[in-house]
Amino acid sequence: MADTGNMAVGIDLGSRMTKVVRLRGDCIADANVFDTGHDPMAPLRDLIEGLGGEPACATGYGRRLARGRLPCLMVTEIRACARAARHLAPECDSVIDVGGQDSKAIELAPDGGFGRFEMNDRCAAGTGRFLEVMATALGYALDELGPEALRADAPVRLDSVCTVFAESEVVSLVASGEDRRRIALGLHVATARRIAAMASRIALGRRTLFVGGVARNPCMVEVLREELPSELVVPERPELAVALGAALIARESESPAPPGA
Repeated sequence: MADTGNMAVGIDLGSRMTKVVRLRGDCIADANVFDTGHDPMAPLRDLIEGLGGEPACATGYGRRLARGRLPCLMVTEIRACARAARHLAPECDSVIDVGGQDSKAIELAPDGGFGRFEMNDRCAAGTGRFLEVMATALGYALDELGPEALRADAPVRLDSVCTVFAESEVVSLVASGEDRRRIALGLHVATARRIAAMASRIALGRRTLFVGGVARNPCMVEVLREELPSELVVPERPELAVALGAALIARESESPAPPGA
């Protein structure tokens, strides 16, 4: 049997996407990203069975689906995100994670743990879902929204960040002939300000790591930098950060939990 002592698997069962990271040493050996859908367990079982017994850890919005179905530990996104942040950017004092359905701001502890944290998990505003709905309202693909917003000369001021009301406002602005790029930039500014307001309730420190799928949006990175009092750091693949943290926790644990634990 192959030595798996330096290998581990992290599973981030997100509300929109599931990320699976296989860690070898301190590097990601490979990663799989797929739609979570209504039944993410089938592809997950196939992946885990093909990995040869490496310790595994599940986290994320749907982590409880793994209980009793996969041989893995289970931890919160807060813990996994903090562990990944300490690994990816040990110089950072805090981390902001913006995913499909929620956003988080977390104080980082020197030992890889965390202190205070704040979450927005009851409203789509300030999350990837908000930007996805707005992209559709503007007639953009999601990956077009950020680059198009960066081409605007100025942002349009929006009166609402509630997803339902903002969508109606965007439709009205488009119908009145307003430049879609200016609207897109206004949406990013409004989202960044909401994230910054949440993050202001913790001690951000001098440097903040920005992770999650929304951290791939170049406009969001730029406008959030302008809203935060600390320097913003973005890793190469921010969408994999939480899964990476879960893999690190799995490797550092003595043994994976048996099915049903």
